Amino acid sequence: MKPSRLLLIWLAALLAIGIVSGTLRALQVEIPSNLLSVNWGLLLALLALAIIDAVRLRRLPSPRVTRQMPGNLALGRWGEVHLQVSHEFAEPLRIELFDHVPDGLNTEDLPLTVELQPGQHSQISYLLRPLKRGHFLFEQCEINLPSPLGLWSGKRLLPVQDSTRVYPDFARLYGGELLAVDNWLSRLGVRQRQRRGQGQEFHQLREFREGDSLRQIDWKATARQRTPIAREYEDERDQQIIFLLDCGRRMRSQDDELSHFDHALNACLLLTYVALRQGDAVGLSTFACEQPRHLAPVKGTAQLNVILNTVYDLDSSKRSSDYQTIIHRVLMQQKRRALVVIVTNLREEADDEALLIAVKRLSSKHLVLIASMREQFLTATRNTPVQTLPEALDYCATIRYCNARNQLNDRLRKLGLLVVDVEPTELGPDLVTTYLNIKKSGAF
Repeated sequence: MKPSRLLLIWLAALLAIGIVSGTLRALQVEIPSNLLSVNWGLLLALLALAIIDAVRLRRLPSPRVTRQMPGNLALGRWGEVHLQVSHEFAEPLRIELFDHVPDGLNTEDLPLTVELQPGQHSQISYLLRPLKRGHFLFEQCEINLPSPLGLWSGKRLLPVQDSTRVYPDFARLYGGELLAVDNWLSRLGVRQRQRRGQGQEFHQLREFREGDSLRQIDWKATARQRTPIAREYEDERDQQIIFLLDCGRRMRSQDDELSHFDHALNACLLLTYVALRQGDAVGLSTFACEQPRHLAPVKGTAQLNVILNTVYDLDSSKRSSDYQTIIHRVLMQQKRRALVVIVTNLREEADDEALLIAVKRLSSKHLVLIASMREQFLTATRNTPVQTLPEALDYCATIRYCNARNQLNDRLRKLGLLVVDVEPTELGPDLVTTYLNIKKSGAF
């Protein structure tokens, strides 16, 4: 309980009167004799009213608050939380309400001012924006309740427990289900190559069209129908994709609101969505994290929710990336040939030699795609004009770092591996582009 602004104003006014009257008396200025008595009388009356008002405030029942919030939130996107306040007050009352939001969630419009009317429920809301993924528990709300005479304000903590989960920002992809897959992918910037006609499953026979290859002609059907008949192929289905998601210190870089690890999650989910729509099976394994997680490749759109619920609370750690251990585990668990996508951040470090040795073993049984994210500040530094010595040193260090990174990528490509080295915001579309090109070429 704390004094209200009204009580402080009254106290300040009476104090000012007392100081002025005392000063005048010290200067031997004549003032009404009863002024000091009136001032003390008012002060005692105010004290009595304040005590009575404080007792009445403590006896006031606390309002009841219920919270309605979405069970799931998307990282970085605003959501709305609704609060309903019910009470038993016989007179209108204005209160302040503050919801105790867990760390990692940003809010707008708090605290809220609510005008309570007798016999009515009050509905209010505020905006909530998650800054990190995971499971969040809401435990209580705080209410500042004014006293009947307005001399005090009492803080009440009400237990209002709720919980929500914050997932990667995958909500934007669900809108694509209402559109044709090709149109949706083209809006995302995905580029597709023409089919080569190899490594694809037979779909149906149809009339020969302009632009078809002569190798597509089915001569037996052409002889029977006495008109050119071509074979139509479709992409091979029932293939398997396994993500090896690096959760180590390499993924802790952050160029914007999202860390490289969050960008990596979004890219994996995007490719998972496309691959499942194409009829392939998708699995996932994490490494360099506190509790490694593994999902075997499974077909069907339900696998997307399984992966989403598996990775939504993952976070990067300070551990180094142990490529040899995770690749050895994949070789032991995955016997069928698959597309293995290693999502990491390649740098000039000692364990990159271990990466070369490990992926060489992996590529003997599987098709390996290394998706590496480079920091955005590298491009910004290279494009910034150099005018001072510190800028020159930064520029030279950036060029050296980029050259070492490119050399490592070249060594990986010479081993027959596929390498995608892009900025984090470009990783998702580039992964989908590479995947579709692999499907068209029949490489796995």
